[in-house]
Amino acid sequence: MIYDVIIVGSGQAGLSMGYYLKQTKLTFLILDKGLTIGEAWKNRYDSLTLFTPVSYSSLPGLELDGMPNHYPTKDEMADYLTKYAETFSLPILLNTSISKLEQTATNFLLTTNRGDYTAKQVVIATGPFQHPYIPDFSRLLSDQVLQLHSSNYKNSKQLKQGPALVVGGGNSGSQIAVELSNDRNVYLSVGHKLKFLPQDLGNKSIFWWFDKLGILKVHTNSKFGEFFKEMPDPIFGYELKSLLKNGKITLKLRAKSVVNDHIVFEDNSKIEAANIIWSTGFNGNYGWIHTPSVFDKKGVPIHQRGVTSIRGLFFLGLPWQYRTGSALLQGVGRDAEYLMQQVLLNTK
Repeated sequence: MIYDVIIVGSGQAGLSMGYYLKQTKLTFLILDKGLTIGEAWKNRYDSLTLFTPVSYSSLPGLELDGMPNHYPTKDEMADYLTKYAETFSLPILLNTSISKLEQTATNFLLTTNRGDYTAKQVVIATGPFQHPYIPDFSRLLSDQVLQLHSSNYKNSKQLKQGPALVVGGGNSGSQIAVELSNDRNVYLSVGHKLKFLPQDLGNKSIFWWFDKLGILKVHTNSKFGEFFKEMPDPIFGYELKSLLKNGKITLKLRAKSVVNDHIVFEDNSKIEAANIIWSTGFNGNYGWIHTPSVFDKKGVPIHQRGVTSIRGLFFLGLPWQYRTGSALLQGVGRDAEYLMQQVLLNTK
């Protein structure tokens, strides 16, 4: 069978695309290597909560249950994505790993552990969280130091006794550092000046204010968009700020090397930590896509609003794909709707 569209990934981006394709007469299939819907959420650290409230955490067509100002847990999000797929009867094939995507004379061929699949068009919806990134100098640490990437961290019970160093100043690193400070000395290594924003302001989520001020609609090609893209992500909430102020967490500069199991920072200060959590983000993992013309020298997809130079090949769910929230639950649906229109144009 030749599908009109195959979507790679059944996360929030892939499900949103499926929702819109379900409204057309096109045949489509969603492929995912996971064993369950929402697996990426289920595998995150136990205490994870979103920094967007229920009112800004829904995909198109189905509201997330809960009070509007409630901040959902990771398990609530996993359950919601499962419910979403079931509500719209989306055709999803799980436990399907793709080893190669290549363009044939007329279509796209996907080689998987379940055999080959052919489609006229393909949407890559694997999202930004693919291959965990850990600096190369981490290999210089001995086995005496417990190292975890934030994607493998669950809770403090995984850690050895002794101090912990969290490397990375995003919201995940912030939440993990705050949690670990309950039972040990914690250091937080950040390569930029931290900027804090309130999670709520005047009994409203900060995202309500972002919405009213038009910040959520700022697109990548605007002057505001260019400005915001260069800024580090803010830390939502002031708990970390308070713990830094009272000395419960010690702030360090960017980690740059290792000497005798000591982490060395940009100011050449050193510490020895029994545990290191690398909250250092992710790299793309596109080696299986055999269409090199759609990637730049760094392996980043080249696109305009998710549309590549290869007819029928699209990306969805990328950070700043078009708007501030393109990689977030509240924003990915707009990009999916746009790509659905592009898919339909290609079928004419």
